[in-house]
Amino acid sequence: MKYKLLVLDVDGTLLNSKKEITPATLAALLKVQQMGIQVVLASGRSTYGLRPIAQFLELDKYNGFILSYNGGQIFKMSTNELLFERRINPELIAYLERKANKNNFTIFTYHQDVIVTNNAGDKHVREEAARNKMQIKETRHFADSITFHPCKIMLVSDDEEALVGLENHWRKKLDGSLDVFRSEPYFLEVVPPSINKADTLGVLMEHLSIQPEQIMAIGDGVCDITMIQTAGLGIAMGNALEPVKRCTDYTTETNDKDGVAKAVEEHIIAKISPADVPLNELNARARHALMGNLGIQYTYASEDRIEATMPVDVRTRQPFGILHGGATLALAETVAGLGSMVMCQPDEIVVGMQVSGNHLSSAKEGDTVRAVGTIIHKGRSSHVWNVDVFTSTDKLVSSIRVVNSVMKKR
Repeated sequence: MKYKLLVLDVDGTLLNSKKEITPATLAALLKVQQMGIQVVLASGRSTYGLRPIAQFLELDKYNGFILSYNGGQIFKMSTNELLFERRINPELIAYLERKANKNNFTIFTYHQDVIVTNNAGDKHVREEAARNKMQIKETRHFADSITFHPCKIMLVSDDEEALVGLENHWRKKLDGSLDVFRSEPYFLEVVPPSINKADTLGVLMEHLSIQPEQIMAIGDGVCDITMIQTAGLGIAMGNALEPVKRCTDYTTETNDKDGVAKAVEEHIIAKISPADVPLNELNARARHALMGNLGIQYTYASEDRIEATMPVDVRTRQPFGILHGGATLALAETVAGLGSMVMCQPDEIVVGMQVSGNHLSSAKEGDTVRAVGTIIHKGRSSHVWNVDVFTSTDKLVSSIRVVNSVMKKR
């Protein structure tokens, strides 16, 4: 497959205006992950605030990543491993607080599941806490209360002109010590130097040995521009700002019209063939499932043919030392299930409906049988597979018919 990494902004991109992931978007992202593409959530949100979204998308099952604080941290979801982190020197916080107080700005930062601020009543602080499902802790002496190294500091004001003025002043004053930018008209973000989504994505690319042309990135805001330009394919949401659209290769639908799903379907899913299916990854992920417990391993996948092997051992034999018919049926259903899943659309699921087998001869303990599945009927609502099971000497053991029902996800 051309793309190995799919990088998504969250607010305004992955989430619609109701802060939801639509069923179509969820289906598309699960489909690409099943095909071996890793998903990265790249957001200004805190790591704590991103975790529930990542878990909903099953990034922990498919080796996905969180790139939080606009690049301040990288977490590997499957192992909960912190791969990268940059934090602000606490000695600078007192200066930031003085400037905030002088301009009558609210100031806040994140710590685990808490937002620490000098103004718990600020509507933007309350919205940020609700969005990330975090508590609010108010303090009169902000700098003195920060006993940790924060990933970023936020200044808040509805006086956009005043925020712009401070932003311009700090770009010169703090150059080399801190970086500043406005992520919203009312937010001025202060982060460690050289922290942005693109630079931190570069760290992840090096970790994964992935090249820019193997990345697809989607976003809507100014903070996403460098990330989008880093990717081999950069896509702007239909609701993106005009400067973002001018910097991208392609503009998809808005976040309220399944823009992410449509971009993924057009540029990734439509171009995936069964030969692209990462069989080694599927085998590894199934090691604790029935397939793994029986020792089943996928070995081949094409447009109309799926193959897998299964050992005849203590897990799959009858008490008399020959292959169990039930294990053979499980092997056949495993083969047909992958074949139907590959052919389905992102908004479809496959459910086994019927299996019937003719057991023609035996396979003895110590052998490894091979299943060859071929599609004999591909309808809109059902697939019919013929699965033949052979010994290592190509003796036909069983001939099995599997019927799968294809249904739309609800």
